[in-house]
Amino acid sequence: MNWNFRVIRGLARLTFAQQLILLAMVPAALATLAAIAVLTRQHLGNLTELMRANAQTVALQVATVAQAPLARMDRRALARTAQSGTYQPNVQQVQIWTEDGEIVANSETLDRARGEGLQVVVPIVGDDGRHNGKVMVEMSLAAVQNARRSVWFNVGLVLAISLVGVGLAGWWAARRISEPIRALGKAVDRLGAGEDASVSIEGTAEVRHLQHGFNQAARALAESHRLLQSRINEATAELARKNQQLEVASQAKTRLLAAASHDLRQPLHALTLFSDGLANGESDPVKLQRIGHIRECVDSLDRLFSELLNLSQLDAGVLQPQWIDFPLDRLFEEISRNFRPVAEQQGLRLVVRKTDVWVRCDYVMLSRILNNLVSNSLRHTIEGGVLIGARRRGRGVRIDVVDTGVGIAAHHQARVFEEFYQVEPASRQASRGARGMGLGLATVQRLAELLNTRVELSSKLNKGTCVRVLVRSAPAALPAPVAPAAIAAIDEEEGLANVRILVIDDERTILEGLTVVLTNWGAEVLPAQTRAEALAMADSWERPPDVVISDLLLQGGDNGLDVIAALERHPRGIGAGTARLLVTGETKPDRLREVASAGITVLYKPVSPRVLRQAIQAQRAAAAQMTGA
Repeated sequence: MNWNFRVIRGLARLTFAQQLILLAMVPAALATLAAIAVLTRQHLGNLTELMRANAQTVALQVATVAQAPLARMDRRALARTAQSGTYQPNVQQVQIWTEDGEIVANSETLDRARGEGLQVVVPIVGDDGRHNGKVMVEMSLAAVQNARRSVWFNVGLVLAISLVGVGLAGWWAARRISEPIRALGKAVDRLGAGEDASVSIEGTAEVRHLQHGFNQAARALAESHRLLQSRINEATAELARKNQQLEVASQAKTRLLAAASHDLRQPLHALTLFSDGLANGESDPVKLQRIGHIRECVDSLDRLFSELLNLSQLDAGVLQPQWIDFPLDRLFEEISRNFRPVAEQQGLRLVVRKTDVWVRCDYVMLSRILNNLVSNSLRHTIEGGVLIGARRRGRGVRIDVVDTGVGIAAHHQARVFEEFYQVEPASRQASRGARGMGLGLATVQRLAELLNTRVELSSKLNKGTCVRVLVRSAPAALPAPVAPAAIAAIDEEEGLANVRILVIDDERTILEGLTVVLTNWGAEVLPAQTRAEALAMADSWERPPDVVISDLLLQGGDNGLDVIAALERHPRGIGAGTARLLVTGETKPDRLREVASAGITVLYKPVSPRVLRQAIQAQRAAAAQMTGA
């Protein structure tokens, strides 16, 4: 079976012309060999019979001559008689036997080949008709062997001539048939490459019919190709025009969001500061309640602006993963601290299961992902709670955020990770708090792509939702690295007494709000609206400030980074012991890249007093460590 398969594969590799030639030669060769085999067998049979007849004749002659000497038992006469028989052509041995089988005379040639002759035995009949003995004549078959060799030589010669003739005839027929087909195949290749192709009409009637059909099909295909290419060009031009319109619209959207975000963040930041200043020292419950409502509104707006800022940072490409190994339980504890009061206020349970696994990831990005998921779950859960846990999965870790909320219908699940896509709640009670902008899960998806991982969602309407995040595991190590953004460990109640803080902001309301907040914390505030005011203060102050807080964009196109650089160059300006903070409401991608490359800590408006105090304390500690204080 394997041999047959190999033969079929070998034949399949032959060209059409080679197969035609082989098809012509094989039957011709087989027919020639069969005919020659029959004729040769017949010729050799006739030759053998002829040799047998000759031997019979010689034996009869010797028997006739040996009749009288055998009767007298004249051995010498019998020997001469036997020897005379060997003189005949092709006779190589003659023996005369008595009736009892005794050899009374034997004669053989010198070149006799034993066991290879043709033997014939005839009786010796006396005058009275009785058998007196026998004569055996052995004939040489050398003539037959020579004839056989001559026949095979002639067979080979005839076969070679026949094959050559048949091969030439087959080659001519194959060329006549295969050349038009080969030309047709090359035309098909040109047609497949998109070129115009046609073949000349020649060959047999069947081939001419095939060529004529191909030419018609090629013309029809060329016309269809030209029509299709024309439509493709039109569609490409239309697509380019649409893409250009989308790009213009996207840029306009980005500029609009950036401008609106920046302009709205300024008064919101001032409102945050003033609300904190109003609450400081206030004891009237009614006023404190109203201040609390103001803070809730500010927090809601802050969440919306944070979603825009996260998306802008992703668009600007300023976020790059900082891979570290850390225990996942540290991040879980941080999430529990941040969201447990929110859950308890809503009458929900927040269950964060402890885990001993370590992961290799960007702490800040993974924290943003889980914070967004937990915040989203709490917002859309009416009763029950939210569960956060982790499980090992092979060489990775799967983090699950499971809630008992309203769930997401199947036809919405594929789109909830799109920007600005929101699922309308079935009722007002289906979600808590203010609605977002539909950017939370979009930010989660974009951050997951930066981390080379994926987010999986499964949900049942009115049953709940489970979101899974897959991250790489890491071997446990001690001591654990400190997360880059983990500044929660700083004592928030530490005062700022006798701390000199230079505040630079061109918005007077923000400047006044910062002054009120920082003064309430015991700090000495040096307010300035422009670069000139800040440098004028530097000319006269006794010692440089401990902290510089500057807005990024100032009046007249000035830049907070440039103002800080000018203070560093001033003879009595700031040095390495002065902490630096930038505060901005910018969300334009180019501005975000500029800020990211400055190497100065940045806070994005609106900044809560708690975050501001933490940042000041963290930067003071870092500056003191650099100067060795």
